[in-house]
Amino acid sequence: MSGPPTFAEAKNKRQKARAAGLDPNYWYGVALSKDLKPEQVKRATFWGTHVAVYRDDRGNVHALEDRCPHRHLPLSIGQVEGEKLRCQYHGWAVDPSGALADVPHELFGMKMPKCSIRAYPTRERYGLIWVFFGDAENAEKVPLPHIPELEGESRWACVPIEIVYKSHHSMVLENVSDFTHEFLHRKWKPFADSKLTKLETNERGVFVEYDTKVGYGGLASKFVDRGSVNTNSMKLGYEYPYQWSNTDDQIKHWLTVLPENEATTRCFFLFHFKNFKVPGTPLSIPRVLMEPILKIANRLQVIPVLDEDGVAVAAEQAGWEKHWDQPFAEISPAVHAFQALTIKKWEQYLEREANKKLIKSGSLVRDAQAGGEAAE
Repeated sequence: MSGPPTFAEAKNKRQKARAAGLDPNYWYGVALSKDLKPEQVKRATFWGTHVAVYRDDRGNVHALEDRCPHRHLPLSIGQVEGEKLRCQYHGWAVDPSGALADVPHELFGMKMPKCSIRAYPTRERYGLIWVFFGDAENAEKVPLPHIPELEGESRWACVPIEIVYKSHHSMVLENVSDFTHEFLHRKWKPFADSKLTKLETNERGVFVEYDTKVGYGGLASKFVDRGSVNTNSMKLGYEYPYQWSNTDDQIKHWLTVLPENEATTRCFFLFHFKNFKVPGTPLSIPRVLMEPILKIANRLQVIPVLDEDGVAVAAEQAGWEKHWDQPFAEISPAVHAFQALTIKKWEQYLEREANKKLIKSGSLVRDAQAGGEAAE
């Protein structure tokens, strides 16, 4: 074997975690809402599947399989006209359902072809565009992540961040939930002196708590009112396939990852804050000023911290691809729990897909009938 094993070939937990995909039957963030203007289109990729995401002239967002039904060129290099998406080559246009809606050139005496491509359910919330890449009939059954702090008139301040990591999604999800890597952030100190105090697992996810010094370094520390916020502990969850943190119900974040392939993960961070104080005083900063301040803090501190993580997980990915068959010494029980959840959910997805294929072929029905006859 010349490279890392596939999931079927994997021999241990680490190999399986690094080969696992993410179940497509969830809502995944694919773009920042502000980055897709009316009549714009861009490509989003989920585990090798390319989708053209576009906003029509009325502001509605649609997602289609990224290929023209004619010559299979990417529609993401085409143009939006009204609610249609038109291919750049011959000008064939499809509507939001994926059906061919217009052919602008001669039909040579024939009727317009009846053909279509796949359409994907979309949502827009919390400053993100979300796409459901799984079975379309499940889209209404599976809820979008609920973040009550980002809803209503009293919603918290939040400026979403998009960042691409050159690593497998499992490395990213482990990184943001495991605080044993505080040495990496010794300049910024987003957390320090961390001690794992709680680890719980259930069907929904893995939940950990740390005694840790939260946000004691850099610009952001000046705006946190430590007199009213306990910044000496933090709760985190890997609530598959999402990740979140909570500091005293005052400082929180949500993360949705988009696994583009085995070595690239697009991440959308939603850091949100209930209050900021005027540095050096107990006075609260007006809500209208919090997001402008947060934009500056993101640029000067938050993104540099995330970039440090990006360098680290990219190096880990390179090390994995080169040394995947070498012994692996991991002592954090949290990391083992994260990997076990990633593996379990992927195995459940693969089993469901295998059963669907059997049902489609009639094999399960025949097996069930044979089993009933044998029992008689």
